[in-house]
Amino acid sequence: MTNSTLPIASSHHYINPTILGKHITHQTSKNSNIFIYSTMARPTPVPPSSRTSHPPMRNEFWMLDNEKNKQILSTHVPEDGVVNVKSFLRVIGNVLRHIIPNINIDMKGGSGHIDAFHDQTNLSADDGALDALHKICCELSCKCSGGGDGHRATMGILNMLSSYSWDAKVVLTFAAFAANFGELNLIAQFYSSSSLAKSVALLKQPNILEQSQPLKPHFDALNKLIIAMVDVTKCIVKLSKLPSKYVLSLNHHCRPPRLISTLLPTGSFRVSSFVLGKFQATSTKLTSETLELSYLTHKGSCIHEYLHSQLRRCEELKKEKKLTEAFEDFKRTVDTPQVDNLKILRDIFCKEQNLLNPDKTEVYINVLRRKYVLLLISNLDISQEEIRVLELVYKERVSSGHNYEILWLPIVDRIPRNDDYLEKFSNKKLIMPWYTLTHQFSIKPAVIKYIREVWGFVKKPIAVTLNPQGKVLSTNALNMMWIWRNSAFPFSNGKEEGLWKDKPSTLEHLVHCLEPNLPTWVSQKKVACFYGGVKMEWIESFTTTTKEVAKALEIGLEMVYVGKKNARERVEKITGLIKEKKLSHAWQDDNMWFFWNLLQNMWDTKVQQGKTNATDGITLELKTILGFDDSKKGWAVFYRSGEMVKANGEKVLESMKSSDQWVKSAKQMGFIPALREHLEGIIVPHHCTRLILPGNDDRIPEKVQCAECGRPMELHFLYRCCDK
Repeated sequence: MTNSTLPIASSHHYINPTILGKHITHQTSKNSNIFIYSTMARPTPVPPSSRTSHPPMRNEFWMLDNEKNKQILSTHVPEDGVVNVKSFLRVIGNVLRHIIPNINIDMKGGSGHIDAFHDQTNLSADDGALDALHKICCELSCKCSGGGDGHRATMGILNMLSSYSWDAKVVLTFAAFAANFGELNLIAQFYSSSSLAKSVALLKQPNILEQSQPLKPHFDALNKLIIAMVDVTKCIVKLSKLPSKYVLSLNHHCRPPRLISTLLPTGSFRVSSFVLGKFQATSTKLTSETLELSYLTHKGSCIHEYLHSQLRRCEELKKEKKLTEAFEDFKRTVDTPQVDNLKILRDIFCKEQNLLNPDKTEVYINVLRRKYVLLLISNLDISQEEIRVLELVYKERVSSGHNYEILWLPIVDRIPRNDDYLEKFSNKKLIMPWYTLTHQFSIKPAVIKYIREVWGFVKKPIAVTLNPQGKVLSTNALNMMWIWRNSAFPFSNGKEEGLWKDKPSTLEHLVHCLEPNLPTWVSQKKVACFYGGVKMEWIESFTTTTKEVAKALEIGLEMVYVGKKNARERVEKITGLIKEKKLSHAWQDDNMWFFWNLLQNMWDTKVQQGKTNATDGITLELKTILGFDDSKKGWAVFYRSGEMVKANGEKVLESMKSSDQWVKSAKQMGFIPALREHLEGIIVPHHCTRLILPGNDDRIPEKVQCAECGRPMELHFLYRCCDK
């Protein structure tokens, strides 16, 4: 007798292959229905000698025909009894991990390793299930020695389990296999050291000492099959536990529907048939046995691919349906009149939310009850300039006599983040002088969906105004806060419209806000020229020529460089050169940022309102100045005592160079009226006006009219890489 041993259990347990030899050999007859399921994420490796015998398989090759499916369904008469499937799986896992190291049967994806001595699992409450389990064990033991028709035997087991759910059928059948297989493994472990184990082995298999073939390849293939049984069992249990409304949604998407009517019963049949096949053992050639097991494992990987895809689709539908339901619930809350704003504020968060107040002390959300609250919504890239501008307005609220608070809602994707990301969140909180969150992932996914789809947040910060009763007064109050500050309180759409009625010129109002010297210049009857662009050659030529014209007309002139949007580094260099050469004044970085950012945000508001082709003064000015800036050729605006004229860089420079044509008119009617008349008389045979919009918004207008000629502009796509 050969006493060679193979390490198929843990590192300190060895099994004599002669003990299990007869029990683990496997025969698949032409009439048997013995397949295995595998839920491994990748196909099981197959020995090179057998790969050529594995033809491509369809994912549904294992589905039963209609007749057999009807037979299986006829055995299913479920009653009210409930089997603790989780407890059975835990015990099965404790059995199999002694045979196959690192096997995972935990339904949550963990290791599932619980030592039997410390496991508190109690199966006594499932007395009926235990009785059924013992019957299946006996059935398997009989088939082990007697063989038989696999289909008929499997139907017998399904009849025994007719009153149980589909997942319970699978688990109980698997548990019976684990009990019998575990018993054989236990005898094998102590065969060489215990006379009791040796005697029991002789009684179970009288001819067992005659077998001494090396069985390691066979054991390897066998272990893969057992792992496949574990994985497919988990998959079927998960499918069975899904709420029916989500499963029915998947059935609706399938052609033909089959998840409930076919997939689960077929799965139960296949697992039962496979387990039974494991015990229909006869003495055959070992090499062919191993190849057959490998082939079945290959089949199992295809089966699992289909099962897992159905489970994944169900889970995706479940997630989508839950998100939609939560979205509708929050929408109803916002649309329904409330006693106060607290319900809306609470419904924003996943659980009871504590906030950090301006002093960075943790407080409960009730402190915002019945107050005007501005929800500052942004990602973590909100700039320090944006925070500083808003901070000025926020700190003036008390002196202005307005009682409102700001709450920052950071919108972030729910994916793993590194320490740099968490540090960015913490740093932004620290510099904000208003209410912030204690955790960046506190906001419900459905609320984020609502914020994006209904309130229109994409990338740029917005501020949603809630009154003390929770009514939304404005979905973006930042513009009016930055322009009108606290005089725009309570920051409603109606208040903003009223403020703009007396201020038809956007540019004039912004210039008054940003240039502190303008009132003095106006009182001195000087002409103020605000210009932008990034071509230094044009800037030098324009400023020099314009100063000469002003000197010739004997008028006071002040020129201010206001930069260009989205070109900070280039603008900084140009500003330095302008100051060095004493060409003109130049705004500080913050003022430049504010000017261009506000112009762009106001244009975005017009886009959202569908008013890009409106003829009001605000829309035309926004379109004109943004178009000038995008042309990269420079531009200029001249202002004096309520009069204003503007033009692109090419036309205005040409006008200054040809001032002899209109200087006489300027002495009679004034500088700005004469310049306007001259500019209107310049006929350009061809012009190219561009308006570049950020590509992070779904509300890109289909049609925009040219601010210069009024014709529809062509829509093009521009891909640009620009860090600053």
